[in-house]
Amino acid sequence: MKISSLISGIINFIIRAIIVVFVIYAIKQLCIKAYDYGYRIYSEPPMAEGEGIDVVVNIPMGSSVRDIGEILKDNGLIRDEKLFYMQELLSDYHGKTEPGTYTLNTSMTAEEMLAKMSPSVSEDSTEETESQDG
Repeated sequence: MKISSLISGIINFIIRAIIVVFVIYAIKQLCIKAYDYGYRIYSEPPMAEGEGIDVVVNIPMGSSVRDIGEILKDNGLIRDEKLFYMQELLSDYHGKTEPGTYTLNTSMTAEEMLAKMSPSVSEDSTEETESQDG
């Protein structure tokens, strides 16, 4: 009787240890992915280095940031539309993109594309710079 309860206890311990190791490994992997994604929000490189290729995109009236991300991805300007959504959400251009036709380049970062698609913000910052200089 004692041997069977001892074996049962050992098996129970091994199963719990395996579960704990698995949970720790899963948490570690999740943390690595979260860090990588967070890092990419602020440091995602452009699709191309150097001169890049000009791409004309049309942002229709009423497009959401997710729609814009899909348009940019379909045109080879960004890698990940979900990452673009987060970049826009955390940028100075949040909610300020305007519909229109824009010439963007594969060597532009998401921040540069957002700046170009937010002309009223760009005009405001130019006016502030001119008033500070004068």
